[in-house]
Amino acid sequence: MRDNEDYRKKLVDYFKKNSKKGYDLTTLKLSLLRQGYSRTIVDICFEQANKELAEEAPLLKDKPSIKVEVFDEHNKPVEVKKPFWKRLFGKK
Repeated sequence: MRDNEDYRKKLVDYFKKNSKKGYDLTTLKLSLLRQGYSRTIVDICFEQANKELAEEAPLLKDKPSIKVEVFDEHNKPVEVKKPFWKRLFGKK
């Protein structure tokens, strides 16, 4: 039974290590399945790795903002006007 736990831990570590390198978890999962690993164990380890990676992820304190810049054909910034109703009611 202990060998099975070590085996699963190695697969979970494989998912986590390669995810941090930038590989897609789904691609890693499909790669393991093509190499002949058991679908059941790969699925269990995949879910465990997702859970552990989610716990390690930092919590965002502030909502990220998206800034859109528009440029003309000469690569100069162009000011985008607010829609009429936003100018009328003073919305941001």
